[in-house]
Amino acid sequence: MKMDTESSVLNTFRYDLPASLVVFLVAVPLSLGIAMAAGAPLAAGLIAAATGGIVAGRLGGSPIQVSGPTASLTVVIAGLIHTYGWRATCLITILAGAIQVLLGLLKAARAALAVSPAVAHGMLAGVGIVIALAQLHVVLGGSPEHSALANLIQLPGQIVGMHGHKVMVGVLTVVVLLVWERLPRRVSAVPAPLAALFVAAGTAWLLSWDVTRIDLSGAIATWAPPQLPQGDWHHVAGAALLIALLAGAESLLCCTATDGMHNGRRADLDRELCGQGVANMVSGVLGGLPVAGVIVRSTTNIRAGARSRSSAILHGVWVLFFALCLGGTIKLIPIEALAALLVFIGIRTISLGNVRKVHGHHEVPVYLVTMTGVVLVGLAEGVLAGLALAALLALRRLTRVTIDKREEPDGRLHVTVSGSLTFLGVPHLTQELRAIPTGITVDLDLNIDFMDNAAFEAIHSWRLDHERLGGTVAIDELHDQWYTMAAGGARMAPAKSPPKPAGRWWLPWTHR
Repeated sequence: MKMDTESSVLNTFRYDLPASLVVFLVAVPLSLGIAMAAGAPLAAGLIAAATGGIVAGRLGGSPIQVSGPTASLTVVIAGLIHTYGWRATCLITILAGAIQVLLGLLKAARAALAVSPAVAHGMLAGVGIVIALAQLHVVLGGSPEHSALANLIQLPGQIVGMHGHKVMVGVLTVVVLLVWERLPRRVSAVPAPLAALFVAAGTAWLLSWDVTRIDLSGAIATWAPPQLPQGDWHHVAGAALLIALLAGAESLLCCTATDGMHNGRRADLDRELCGQGVANMVSGVLGGLPVAGVIVRSTTNIRAGARSRSSAILHGVWVLFFALCLGGTIKLIPIEALAALLVFIGIRTISLGNVRKVHGHHEVPVYLVTMTGVVLVGLAEGVLAGLALAALLALRRLTRVTIDKREEPDGRLHVTVSGSLTFLGVPHLTQELRAIPTGITVDLDLNIDFMDNAAFEAIHSWRLDHERLGGTVAIDELHDQWYTMAAGGARMAPAKSPPKPAGRWWLPWTHR
C-alpha cells in the first residue's frame, strides 16, 4: 500500500503536474472568451474553469477528462442572460446541475450515446458560426446583435465603418493563431491562444493603439448570490433541462472519445454525470458559467502526458490562483483580441474531418438541418430538428424494402423481396407487384425479418388477383415464416426475428 501511494505521488509530480500547467495555459484564454461570447461577467468563465477542474475532476467518472465552460452553450446562456439577467441564469445553472445528478443516480447516462454524431457535429458547427458572426462585429469595432441573422445582415455596414487599430489587433491575433503551430517546437510549446493574446496585448501597449480593454466587473471579490428568475417557471424549467441535457451529452460524448486516447481505466458515465451535476451546482452558486467536459482541454491533457485525475484538479487550482492573485493582468488584454480568438475558434468548429465522416454515412442532411436551425432559429430548435430528421432517416433505413426482379430462361419471373415489410414500404411493394404481367409463373422469395398486417394484405391480395387471372405464384420464405403464419391465422411476432446463425465455413474469410 505504501509503495502504491509513493508511486501515485511520483506519477503526479512527473506526469500530471506538467500536464496541468499546459491545460491551465489553454483554459484561461478560452474561458475568458467563452464568458465574453455568452455576455456573462468574464470572471464567470474563470470560476467555471476552476470549478470544473476541481469538483468535476475529483467527483467525475473519467480519470483524464477536463471540464470547464464550453462554447456549445454560449448561445443558450446568452439568451438566458438577455431574458432573465445574470444572477437568475446562475440559479438556472444550479437547477441544471441538480437534474444531472438525478439523471446520474437513475443510471440514465448511456442514453446520451444514442445522439446521432451528425446532430452533435451540426450543433457545434452552428454554434461556431453564431459565435464567429457575433464576435466579428467586435473585431471591427462594433457591437453584436441578438441573432446570427441580424449579425449577418449588419456585417457589410460594419465593415465599411470599421476602426483601424481595433481591426489591426484582431488581424494580428488571427495571424499568430495561424502561424504559431508551424514555429519550432520550443516556441510552439506555449499554447497558441495564450501566445496570440500576449502578442496582441503587448503590441497594442507598445504602440499605444486605441483599443478597448477588458473590464473585470463581476470579479470573484464582488460575488452576489443567485436570484429567482422573474417569469414563467415552465420556461425556466425548460431552460434548466436544456442546459442539463446539452452539457451532459457533451460531457459523456467527450468521455467516450477520450477513452480511446489513453490506456488507463475506462470512464464510469453515470458517476461522470453526477460529478458534472455537482460541479454545475457549485459553479452556479459561485457565479460561474455552466460546466461540461471539453474535448479541446481533455485532448490537450492527454497529449501533455496526464496519467490521472490529479492533472484536471491541479489545472483548476492554477486557474483559481490566477483569478484570485493575478486577475489584474487580464485588464491588459484588448477586447478585440479576445473576439478574434473567438472568431478563430468558431470557424474551427466547422471541421472538414467531421463533414467527411458524416458524408460517408449519408447523414449530410441531418448535419445541415441542425447547423442551419441553430444559426437561424436557435440551439434547442436546431438540435430538435436534427434529431427528428435523424430519426426519420433511421426509420426509413430500418423499413427499407429492396425488390429485385429477374426473368428466368424458361419464362418464369424470379422476384426477391428483402428487408422489413411494414406499412411504410407497402406503396413501393404494391407498385412493383402490380407491374408484373398477368398469367405468368412467379417465384416470390421473401427474405424479410418482419412483416406487418398491411404488408401481408398487400402481398396476399396481389397473389389472389394474379392466380385468378391465370398466373401462378410460389412463395419461398428464406428468413422466417411470416407470410405462412399470417395466412394460417397464427399470432404474429411483435418484433423483428433474429437472423438465423450461419455456419462458420459460410462466412467471408475477412471476418474470421
